[in-house]
Amino acid sequence: MTVLAIDQGTTSTRAVLVGSDGTTTPLLSREHRQSYPQPGWVEHDGEELLADIAACLDAAGGHGVAAVGLDNQGESCLAWDADTGRPVCPVIVWQDDRTRAATDRLRADGYEALVGERAGLPLDPYFSAAKLGWIVRNVPEAARLAEAGRLRLGTTDAFFRDRLTGRFETDVATASRTSLMALDTCAWDTDLCTIFGVPVEALPPIGPTSGDLGRVRCGEAEVPFTASIVDQQAALYGHGCRAPGEAKITCGTGAFLLAVTGSRPAAWSGALPTVLWQRSGEAPVFGLDGGVYAAAAAVNWARRIGLFQDFAEINRFDAPPAIGRGLAFVPALAGLACPHWDRSARGAFVGLSLDTTAADMIQAILEGIALRIAEVAHAIAAVHPLASPIPVDGGMSANPAFVSMLANALGRDVRIADAPDVTAAGTAALAAEAIGRPIAPPRTGRVVAATAPDPDAATRFAAAVAASRQFAATTRT
Repeated sequence: MTVLAIDQGTTSTRAVLVGSDGTTTPLLSREHRQSYPQPGWVEHDGEELLADIAACLDAAGGHGVAAVGLDNQGESCLAWDADTGRPVCPVIVWQDDRTRAATDRLRADGYEALVGERAGLPLDPYFSAAKLGWIVRNVPEAARLAEAGRLRLGTTDAFFRDRLTGRFETDVATASRTSLMALDTCAWDTDLCTIFGVPVEALPPIGPTSGDLGRVRCGEAEVPFTASIVDQQAALYGHGCRAPGEAKITCGTGAFLLAVTGSRPAAWSGALPTVLWQRSGEAPVFGLDGGVYAAAAAVNWARRIGLFQDFAEINRFDAPPAIGRGLAFVPALAGLACPHWDRSARGAFVGLSLDTTAADMIQAILEGIALRIAEVAHAIAAVHPLASPIPVDGGMSANPAFVSMLANALGRDVRIADAPDVTAAGTAALAAEAIGRPIAPPRTGRVVAATAPDPDAATRFAAAVAASRQFAATTRT
């Protein structure tokens, strides 16, 4: 039995075949264009993303695919015509912060408490609600379609599913990332829609993450489409995390820590209460999520400005930790997410001196990413204890120096994923279970122990974060 998992991410779309024994076989990978039309704006072409997904489906033809699952970027969203299916604007990507002024106004008007109480999320451009409201206000064709009753608004998954299956739907995990869904009912909240200026009638119905979600063409065959979920939740499932306290860390473009909490939403702690998954006919499973906007993105920035040339250069450092030598880097290149939620913050080196080298700076960058992830872990652990070791996946998990830094920053052991396609494996596992043919659990990976935690590192790093935020605040006044 073979399941096709399509991982539609921030930079690429990947097709992975997953066998009943859990073996993953990469089939196709397509990068897509990144558009930055204005400072702070990040866009994708919805038709290009859809064409990449269609190519993945075509490539899987003839492989005996029994079911298809799709994971998505989460908060990225767009608008399209209900009659033609044609997008009327680009995809506004989760990294985009064009709505910062709008969310600041909502905060000044006193709406943050209500949004937090209903949706479990802070007012931040990261989430889809403000982006969808921006589309309604600023895209004339969207307004015209709304008047005609033909406007469809949603996260990218709803657009893909509408075009591929003919069913205009989203899943509850993705809906929980919009700021428009009430966590206690798992339904669109009309008050939240009004606050953000989103017509609720233009939103898709909310359904489970797995079950009978329609059918898609896979080569020449019609195949059941049985899983649709946010990529981070898919990775958590792919690691085999099911019990409360079990968590994973994904270190990709951004870094995300996601933990299982149970059958009810957890309390706010700076980390985000969210729906993890809901199998058809079952109650939703909840968790806590915290993100670092720039992880590999910060490393790629450092390479682009010449701090290093080859990734092999940064796999080992002979010098003691930079933070212990008085040098810190705050990776707020796109603002600070959990637990600070300050999109105006910017990246900063603290403690530079005349003898600071490029190697010192890239070491501080890697440490800064690890210490930011540790801030997220502490915010989640304040609400729910975390089990150890914590599994880690994503491109940066291949860097032994970074993984050691991460274990020391967390003060606990981490386990490196044994398979490279954890997100796809989780998507496939949900899809396979929905047709009654479960996939074997993931293999146990290599454990990296916390060998030299620095008890003062968190305090030093917190001071660097405070200094960077204070400086950013002066530029706003």
